[in-house]
Amino acid sequence: MAAKEKEPAYSYITEGERYQIEILLKKNCSIPEIADAIGHKYHTVRYEINKGTVTQIDTHLVKHEVYKADYAQMVSEQNMSNRGRNLKIGSDYDLVAYIEDMVKNKKFSPEALLYHARNEGIEFKTSICAKTIYNYFDMGLFLNATYHDLPQKKATAKKKEKKSKIALNNRSGQSIEKRDPEILERKTYGHWEMDTVVSGQKNGNACLLVLSERMTREEIIIKMKNKKAASVVHALNMLEKKYGSRKFREKFKTITCDNGVEFLDGEGIEKSRYTKGNRTVLYYCHPYSAYERGTNENINRMIRRFFPKGTNFDLVSKKEIEMVETWINNYPRKMFGWISSAQYKDSLNLAVA
Repeated sequence: MAAKEKEPAYSYITEGERYQIEILLKKNCSIPEIADAIGHKYHTVRYEINKGTVTQIDTHLVKHEVYKADYAQMVSEQNMSNRGRNLKIGSDYDLVAYIEDMVKNKKFSPEALLYHARNEGIEFKTSICAKTIYNYFDMGLFLNATYHDLPQKKATAKKKEKKSKIALNNRSGQSIEKRDPEILERKTYGHWEMDTVVSGQKNGNACLLVLSERMTREEIIIKMKNKKAASVVHALNMLEKKYGSRKFREKFKTITCDNGVEFLDGEGIEKSRYTKGNRTVLYYCHPYSAYERGTNENINRMIRRFFPKGTNFDLVSKKEIEMVETWINNYPRKMFGWISSAQYKDSLNLAVA
């Protein structure tokens, strides 16, 4: 079919074009073919088809999803009348499709997706802020994404009084109280927090060992077959083998964890497998003091965007876990001026990678 001359970007789909879309869909044309025929972008046409699709029942009582031009026109007119002067997104369907895709599929927050677009040089007709996007989700204005697809909003953290004792089942562990106070300032690379992300109750034995670097927020995620102390030691042994003993000591100067049973083999965690002496220094938080591993807690919430509570990690592949690790390390961070952890780390020109 002869392609229609391209119209300016971000133009409205007209009523006549809606009837063209209906006819082309009946001819089993693909969305790219329809977009080329009427001179609109792929995302604009896809959004239009989703908006104008209705469910019909034939004479055999079988349901069919069908695009109807008259229904799409009615919805469009209604949206225009309800839009109001403050609905800035207007007819910028490319921006709508971008927001929906980045929130629902890429797991980005409104703030992060806006800075990702800026960093990648992606431009839209409409300029919009993160607060407005949150408002639109609250209003239910997006067709292909909902408020529930947004990352969890942070609750205001309450200051908690530090506990003065170590856990009863870990009297021999070295308390966080003995850790150098300078580590709190996050000015030196190589100080890590460690935790586990577990499968759902009675839903698999495998879990994730997560290591979060305090200064750069670099993340390392390792799948373990179970939540046992021996599995933690084995995972760290594999890391030491990967980096080499000298580099491991430089990279993992200290590790801070909670008093979970999986971390109680402090000697095994600290001791080098390949050389004499220790490979790191281990510290234990006070009981019920997750805030002492705040980096861990924040990044664990990012992991849960992909693996929600109840996930059976027995069924999750190492490739999927590596994908999430890469996503976290390349996610735009407000604290670093909306560059990623990996970019921030590279900017420091650290001797150890």
